[in-house]
Amino acid sequence: MSVRNGLFSSESVSEGHPDKLADRISDAVLDEFLRLEPSARVACETLLADQCVVVAGEFKTRNPDVFRQVRERAVSIVAGVLRDAGYRDGATGIDPERCEVQVRFNGQSADINRGVDRADGVIGAGDQGLMFGYACDETPELMPAPIVYAHRLVRRQAELRRSGALPWLQPDAKSQVSFRYEDGRPVAIEAVVLSTQHAEDFDTDTLRAAVSREIIDAVIPKALRASGYRELINPTGRFVTGGPKGDTGLTGRKIIVDTYGGAAPHGGGAFSGKDPSKVDRSAAYMARFLAKQVVARGWSPRCLVQLAYAIGVAEPASFLVDADGASAARNAEIAQALQAEFDLTPAGIIRQLNLLRPIYYPTAAYGHFGRDDLKLPWESLQPGPAAGSSGEPVRS
Repeated sequence: MSVRNGLFSSESVSEGHPDKLADRISDAVLDEFLRLEPSARVACETLLADQCVVVAGEFKTRNPDVFRQVRERAVSIVAGVLRDAGYRDGATGIDPERCEVQVRFNGQSADINRGVDRADGVIGAGDQGLMFGYACDETPELMPAPIVYAHRLVRRQAELRRSGALPWLQPDAKSQVSFRYEDGRPVAIEAVVLSTQHAEDFDTDTLRAAVSREIIDAVIPKALRASGYRELINPTGRFVTGGPKGDTGLTGRKIIVDTYGGAAPHGGGAFSGKDPSKVDRSAAYMARFLAKQVVARGWSPRCLVQLAYAIGVAEPASFLVDADGASAARNAEIAQALQAEFDLTPAGIIRQLNLLRPIYYPTAAYGHFGRDDLKLPWESLQPGPAAGSSGEPVRS
């Protein structure tokens, strides 16, 4: 999607948001399986409600001891994630040491597995579905500007909380950034919303002044602020009860935060807790990788990629490239060039992006794309053919 004129907003949430806690627990479980057995099949879901955490899913390992070991470690994995997010007790949102943890691990369905680990040795798609990838030249990260700044705000909140610079900050927080677009370009920020959990009995006016000075001013450049720029900081005035004590958390409920902030379509499948045989995750990463190559190579300032798969089938059911302003013929040519260069089967994606590694826990907060703090393989750039005078890839 390309906004031509008007306001466009994106939001982000902190690592202490209950939905992000669920994503991070699911990916911590995934990473533990992959650390012990890179070929493990994992589909892990997490639910948090007040002082209760439920970790459930379907798993398949060649070594039965791996399944048993991870299941036995699940309680300590949950506690570690909660502590890492900054929770200390029930008063702050959840007690890592005393909360109830229910573990419901099941084996992967044989009907699903026969389509993934096929008898002919080919890896089939772990499910049907459609995935989108997007890139644009609005920021150095080749990401839409609203989601980039929304992520920066909550990351800054977490940095100040962790360092103790603002000791009254608590783990749960949300941000929202509204950009004004003119002729398809982000030109000014009209509004910033930031809500942060805080300690009991902390003065609201003092909080708002500190958040504006220490968080927002550090992230939002003065030159980008519109003449009518507004800040809305803790609009309700009080945010003491946070985390799972204030709101139930569930894996996969922040898929727009995870991706492009609503600036591009989403296929609907969540990422966290899924091993790379699940194309919901791996093909979405590949779609981002492909879109980023198109923009970085100068073929188009914006690019949307769609992939679709059928369960048990290796080759994609469809592949679409929609480069900004391109003709149908030019889009088809770019798609053909990418298909000739990259293998879009699940096995090819896993090999190209080196996905059978425990690298997923850090992606479960602050977005899976455009991360300049992580060396993520789907964010890498591959040398390719130069663009011609029309912006099309040069034919070999």
